Amino acid sequence: MSRLVLKDATGPLEIRAGAKSTWGACGLSRKWPDCDGSHILAKDELPGKVYRYNPCGTRKIVEG
Repeated sequence: MSRLVLKDATGPLEIRAGAKSTWGACGLSRKWPDCDGSHILAKDELPGKVYRYNPCGTRKIVEG
């Protein structure tokens, strides 16, 4: 499974020394780069498929 998630942020991210943060790697978080648990949306993705996620959380298979 793979996913295509488009982001439109162009500015830098502020990282504060000593602050705790959990960064998400799924690309689906509405609080990106922080993890908000949105990876649960990907739990039923199928191997060999590529999914495109829209900002509202809906998805579509685009390959496979």
